[in-house]
Formats: sequence, structure tokens, C-alpha cells
Amino acid sequence: MTTNSNQSEDSVGDSQNKAPEPSRIDPRLLEVLVCPLSKATLEYDRERQELISRTARLAYPIRDGIPIMLPDEARVLDG
Repeated sequence: MTTNSNQSEDSVGDSQNKAPEPSRIDPRLLEVLVCPLSKATLEYDRERQELISRTARLAYPIRDGIPIMLPDEARVLDG
């Protein structure tokens, strides 16, 4: 009986080389979430996994699909 160990090694190697696909945010959630400081609507940046408040000039991170709506956790936007 022969085993195909190369195939299983290739499968493992392929999955380790792929970048994780960004999470998606439920569009209904985006409709109700607002910036906690400015109360303005937010823009979803899928690639950076952030919710952007242009008014407050902050980018709130999304971790494991959960928006972290704490100003202390937000990144200050440049420019």
C-alpha cells in the first residue's frame, strides 16, 4: 500500500502561503453603526479592516469580524 505524502504536504504548504481573506461586515451593521465621537456615518475599508470616520479623522479597527468602536483603539487619519 502506498501513501501519497507529497499531496498532503503540498496541501498544507498551499494553505500556509495564502493570506487570510478579509472578513466581511454585515451591511445592516454598517447602517446602524456611527462614530462614537462625531455620530457621523462610517466607511468600511475592507482591505485594512477598519471603519473610517472622516469627521473625527479616526479609523476604528475590525478584529475577528468585530468592530472595535473605542476612540482609544482607533488610528488617527493623516492629512
